[in-house]
Amino acid sequence: MRRFALISLLGLASGLSACTEQSAQADAPFAPEYKGVETRLLDGDLVNFHVAMRGARFAADVDDYAECAAAQYALIRGYGFARHLRTTINEEGGLWQGDAVYTISPALPRGLKTIDAEVVVSACAENGIPMV
Repeated sequence: MRRFALISLLGLASGLSACTEQSAQADAPFAPEYKGVETRLLDGDLVNFHVAMRGARFAADVDDYAECAAAQYALIRGYGFARHLRTTINEEGGLWQGDAVYTISPALPRGLKTIDAEVVVSACAENGIPMV
């Protein structure tokens, strides 16, 4: 019984440590450094975006950067919508990189992860996230 209590206590302590780390990271001032977007048309309406940034708090910051690029790209091409297919995010030495694929379309595409390009571009501008 005592051994089980010790193992439970260690598990709880490591869990709390992770929460404290994440909480401290979330409370730190957000000062991102956007390193650029590389866009590649894969096929027709399928587009690949490579983004890089420093100072991200979480992977979601990189994901937001890629979404802003996709929304602006859709508008540049004369489309109003995009649908997120996948994003892969890596961090090494403080440099966060995202590899995202979206489809762009003139009408609202089917699927769960669709974006209205004008709405997203407006939000990106308000939040200071650069676009294509």
